[in-house]
Amino acid sequence: MRSKVICVANEKGGVGKTTTSGALAAALKRRGYNVLAVDMDAQTNLSFSMGADLRLHATIYEVLKGEVKTQYAIQCTQVTDIIASSVLLSGLDLEFTGKGREFLLRNALAPVRELYDFVIIDAPPALGILTVNSFTAADYVLIPMLSDIFSLQGIAQFYETLERVRAMCNPDLKVAGIVLTKFNPRSRLSNEIRQTAERIAEDLHFPLLTTYIRNSVAISEAQAAQRDIIRYSPHCNAVWDYLKLADELLKGVLAQ
Repeated sequence: MRSKVICVANEKGGVGKTTTSGALAAALKRRGYNVLAVDMDAQTNLSFSMGADLRLHATIYEVLKGEVKTQYAIQCTQVTDIIASSVLLSGLDLEFTGKGREFLLRNALAPVRELYDFVIIDAPPALGILTVNSFTAADYVLIPMLSDIFSLQGIAQFYETLERVRAMCNPDLKVAGIVLTKFNPRSRLSNEIRQTAERIAEDLHFPLLTTYIRNSVAISEAQAAQRDIIRYSPHCNAVWDYLKLADELLKGVLAQ
């Protein structure tokens, strides 16, 4: 059975995209699934937080260039298996200008998809060939969004990008949902943002997930220590939230 590929994406930076990618991968692994993370962000934050080797091991950059077979770029970490990123990805828009460049990642993942239940792609926070490749390779897009007004304004632009990719490269791409991050359930503003997000999501036909992610210092500590956040702080509110998020997705869109 082929894996289900989830791209975690938002064109706005600082919304918890990389944190959500790593935490969701760890949560799905905790639920007993085989998970592969793919870091498509040239900042390499997901790769670092999972303790991947960024110097001596092949990365997704070499895979996309056809220099290394995909299976040889996979690293086993204490969190999940991962194909690490490289700062060299930042120049990929200029390196690849030929026909079919939108399908590089989809083709690269094809030989290893049957080895995993889920593949989690951490997409970069900008529209470019890396993001388009991430969307083209994915079955679902998960959209982390901060509980603030500026994040709400970016959702409409995100919708336009998604529709262009659907039209050109991946008509079967589905939205797994919007998940609110750094959410304070006691804050009036957070709850007002949630209500507004519900209306926007309904207009765009994006599901707004019932699970929200509370803020936690332990998440940043685990990433700095290159540790599995669930093992690092199993009683942390945000860890419970990410486990709940995994369960909501498994019982919802991923069960289809």
